[in-house]
Amino acid sequence: MNADIYEKMAQIEDAHWWFVARRKIARRMLASLKLPAQAAILEAGCGTGGNFALLREFGSVHGMELDESARALALRRGPADVRAGRLPEAIPFDGARFDLVVLMDVLEHLEYDLESLRALRARLKPGGWIYATVPALPFLWSAHDTTHHHRRRYVAKSLRQITETAGFKIHFLSYYNTVLFPLAASVRLVDRLRGYDKAHLAIPPRPVNWLFEKLFASERHVVGAECPLPVGMSLLMTAQNV
Repeated sequence: MNADIYEKMAQIEDAHWWFVARRKIARRMLASLKLPAQAAILEAGCGTGGNFALLREFGSVHGMELDESARALALRRGPADVRAGRLPEAIPFDGARFDLVVLMDVLEHLEYDLESLRALRARLKPGGWIYATVPALPFLWSAHDTTHHHRRRYVAKSLRQITETAGFKIHFLSYYNTVLFPLAASVRLVDRLRGYDKAHLAIPPRPVNWLFEKLFASERHVVGAECPLPVGMSLLMTAQNV
């Protein structure tokens, strides 16, 4: 992504409803994995480090990020070992094996998503976990995807296929961002019909931001109970190196 987008993300990701709710859902999902105490965690494609505080609740955090400007912003987030890297061929931290790899909306940026999953599996300990989220449903392609340099949106079948082909055993796979799906999908489709070519990257008015965060975050009680949702703006997945 462009440096100005990373700068904007760093300004809003602590308060914007989507980032806040996504972290709440991730917290519930990671807690369900029963990771070892002080797990070794790699966030691949860590961006500006907005997930570091959450991940430190579960262990020691290592961040991998290709973009130099994003790495600089991530280093301001506090204790985390952040290094340059590229998937699939240049994963840093030579010799290190991890208990958990986190990919929060990263796979869609990669030219070689299957090969990247294989490379990350090789850096997991036996029994180690991967937690991944991706944008869903190709028909929702919009200016947001173009601006953020996405290569694809997934469906559950395609995400399952590449993950299992990479050698993982999927533990849980579900759509999410379901409650707001009708509204969000309508906005995306209307924008596309109007030829609107800019991503929505701003915090909405406080009452709206509060409401959207509560609605989206409420899904943690469903997916956290391992009840898959049938449709949504995104997909989430936990899978194990067995």
